[in-house]
This record gives sequence, structure tokens and C-alpha cells, in this order.
Amino acid sequence: MGTLAVIGAGTMGSGIAQVAARAGFEVVLRDIAPECLTRGLATIGASLDRDVNKGRLTPDEKEAILARIQATTDLAAVATAAVVIEAIVENFDAKAALLRELDALTPPETILATNTSSISITRLAAVTKRPAQVIGMHFMNPVPVMPLVEVIRGCATSDATADAILELGAKLGKTCLTANDFPGFVSNRILMPMINEAVFALYEGVATREAIDGIMKLGMNHPMGPLTLADFIGLDVCLAILDVLYEGFGDPKYRACPLLRQYVAAGWLGRKTGRGFYTYEHHPSAHRG
Repeated sequence: MGTLAVIGAGTMGSGIAQVAARAGFEVVLRDIAPECLTRGLATIGASLDRDVNKGRLTPDEKEAILARIQATTDLAAVATAAVVIEAIVENFDAKAALLRELDALTPPETILATNTSSISITRLAAVTKRPAQVIGMHFMNPVPVMPLVEVIRGCATSDATADAILELGAKLGKTCLTANDFPGFVSNRILMPMINEAVFALYEGVATREAIDGIMKLGMNHPMGPLTLADFIGLDVCLAILDVLYEGFGDPKYRACPLLRQYVAAGWLGRKTGRGFYTYEHHPSAHRG
């Protein structure tokens, strides 16, 4: 099925690599930090073990999937991939620097996809010499479980690139839905104001965190409440996306709640640090990149 490259072995990158390897792709998983690669591979192994224990995979199938993942710190190893998906930190400068490197390293027909959850695809594509081959592939967390990929076309993204990525998404077993390149795309343009409004309700003393989450779960049939979800996503990520929305639209309705900003300043980022709107005794910071 060809080779797929994933840059970044954190929560999202390792999940994308797992899904791609399980779909039959040879995967190059690259990270600058060896410890992140080790952690990412351990996360993939643990996830596949759960499938083995539930009878969804045989031990041999699990080993075959792992064998299709080549972990490396060498960026040059991704040069032969038909599609490169970057899943590094949600920061424009970091992503732009990586895309410039990939643009110089890979053949001109290689598609460069970004897993950004909010940054402009058009702006990222403009730092390369191949804006027609740059596209957004916004996977949902946890990647092995969530069926959606939000595919985002920049101003210059070609039809051929979009078609190739929709075909790739189908091969990965995902449902791809397309959005155009506006701040927050569709998913976070709708989700983040809801989370922010829940934080404002807590900040203003409208209700307790448990009541806010319980009302949205039981009354709106949401699988988890917005404050619990914010902790799961990471409060720093929520704040960064809200700032992108606020800057991109210039509309005060996207202004981040001061309480959210305060928690991020305190380092209370949610599950990954053990404290956010809730506290977590056994937080998974050791398993995140």
C-alpha cells in the first residue's frame, strides 16, 4: 500500500501511525526525541494489546502491525513517503519550520498534510513551494477510536491533493468530511466556544463543575461534559485554539475566559498534568509526547 510518514510521536502522531500500520501501510514514525519514540511505540503496543485481549487481533497480527512501523530520529528517512503527516506541537512557527524542511527534502509531488486543529492551512502552505500539495488532516483524539478526519483545503490546495487524501482516509478506515480554511475549521469553531462558555459558567458561579458537566451529559446526551473534555484535550490547547479564533475573526465572542487563562498560567493543563478543572491521581503524562 506504500509508505506513509508521520512526524511527531506524541498522542496524535502515535495514534495516526498505529491506524496507518493497521491498515497495511509501511509507516516511518519520526520524532526529534528518542524518548518520545520509545513512549509512542509503548503506547501503540499497549493499545494493540487491548485489542488482542478483546479478541479483535491475534498476537501475530499485532506483531505484524508493529513491524510495519519504523521509528527514527532521522528526518531524511521520510523522503520516500508519498504522504507526510505532521503531528507536532500546535504552534505556527514550529509547523512552518518543519514544512520548509519537508519541502526541501521530499519530491515535489509528495503531499504534505498537517494535523493542525486550528492553524490556517493557507498560511502554512504559503511557506512551501508546493501549496497545491498541502492540506489539513485533522484527526480526532484518540485516533484509533474516533472515526472522523476533518479534511481542510487551503486556498491553493488542488483537487488532486484533496482526492488523494480522501482516498487515503478511506483506506485508514476513517470518515473524511471536508471543510474550507477558516479559523477553527468546523470542529473547533463550534466546540471551543461551548467549552469556553462552560468555563465562564464556572467562573461566574452559575453552577459547580459537576453540575455543568452533568447537565450537558444528561440533558444534551454528550458522552462527557465540556469541562471534563477540556481536561482531556488539554487546557493549553483549548486556550491556543480560542486565541486563534479570536485573532482570526476579531470577534469578542471568542475571547478566552480569564479562568481558563489563569489555569494555563498555573500549569493546570488537565489530565496530562494531573490537574485541570478536576484532579487526576494517575494522570498519563508519562505516556504523552
